[in-house]
Amino acid sequence: MGAQHNQDTATSRLRLLYENYREHPRTTPTGPRARSTVPGTPLNLATVDHIAASVKEVADYTREAAPDAEPLPEAVLDVYRWCVENTAHAPDVVQQRRDAIVYRQQLEHAITMGDVDVIRPHRCPGCDTYSLFWQAARERALCTNRRCTARDGSSRTWTLAKLAYEHVTAQKSVRVRAT
Repeated sequence: MGAQHNQDTATSRLRLLYENYREHPRTTPTGPRARSTVPGTPLNLATVDHIAASVKEVADYTREAAPDAEPLPEAVLDVYRWCVENTAHAPDVVQQRRDAIVYRQQLEHAITMGDVDVIRPHRCPGCDTYSLFWQAARERALCTNRRCTARDGSSRTWTLAKLAYEHVTAQKSVRVRAT
């Protein structure tokens, strides 16, 4: 488990988005209703935009970290492999940030597909308990531990970027201690 696993999982989730979630789900009418005279968009534009933004973020980071990087691959699904290959010899801090971006995007891809359970296995950065739930309205993970509150008494929330950072940092410290 580690950077390679995160890259593979992010790639597989991106593949699912790209192959299965770009089209609107097909539904059948449940009763009589007026037919639209304008056909609907055959693609889910929010998913297409999400994929494009994800690829752009990885490409921009790779080019920032490795200005001499090879050209971006034509296949969207190769973007994470391309990023890792072009930053493999970068300083540890650059690789750690890359891994956090890939892991955050892995979480984002899952949530975009409706899999909010990817948040549950993460410990709360504030209280270190498994008490996080996804709050779609806030686009943040909410800690349900009553003792983990902000100064105003409200429940603490965390961004996906913070969860990804904590996850990657924890993996790195485990690898360092194991060697």
